Amino acid sequence: MHYLGIDIGSLSCDAVLIDGEGNVAASTVVPTGARNTEAIERATRETLQKAGLSPDDVAATVSTGYGRDRVPDRKAAVTEISCHGRGIQALLPGTQVLVDIGGQDSKAIRFDASGKVADFAMNDKCAAGTGRFLEAMARALQVDITKMSDLDLDSRSELTLSSMCTVFAESEVVSLIADGAAVPDIVRGLNKAIATRIRALVKRVAPDLSGLTVSMSGGVSYNRGVVRALEAILDTRISVPPLPDTVGALGAALIARERS
Repeated sequence: MHYLGIDIGSLSCDAVLIDGEGNVAASTVVPTGARNTEAIERATRETLQKAGLSPDDVAATVSTGYGRDRVPDRKAAVTEISCHGRGIQALLPGTQVLVDIGGQDSKAIRFDASGKVADFAMNDKCAAGTGRFLEAMARALQVDITKMSDLDLDSRSELTLSSMCTVFAESEVVSLIADGAAVPDIVRGLNKAIATRIRALVKRVAPDLSGLTVSMSGGVSYNRGVVRALEAILDTRISVPPLPDTVGALGAALIARERS
């Protein structure tokens, strides 16, 4: 039998299907859109199609994310902290601190020697530095968000953004463009501002990162500029697994297998 994990977030709905040994059989990431129930149905359908299976082949489903209670026929709805922790330990065993930046929130998780969650800090009251924040900045810069990842490498000047509020930061970016600031310099300033905000979150769970293994998950992990800025400000190397946006869904699938 197989086990399904579904992570329904504000920007994407992620599904991961594993077999009885815990190996990934298929995964899918689809936009959440305005109707999360339709996103859940689509992600489930496409994942099963990729694996060549039917709903009858799924022994149990566990959901996570802000819309986890909307997943039908679930065995359980589990917190994002538990699922991301379980997922990252499967992908990058030995991770001691995890930084997860999703569509609308960010979190830092510290693990004990056995890989279990020991402490966490979460910012779910503001979208600053999250996927939605970066989408807004990309619009203001008139840049494809997928192209923002390496723009900071062409920066030749230090810029400091004074606001991390999405609305005010967007206005500040527009003003910087009008004043002739180069796009790479603005992107570098944005990355640094995001990293500064995340550093405060990380320090709440791990005041001293010396010797600790740090990993990162969530869709923002695809933005290499943000990862570089975070590595610089934390003075540590950060490991990013393949498909970092499916870490929570993988953890949910593994929990479904364990509970069955």
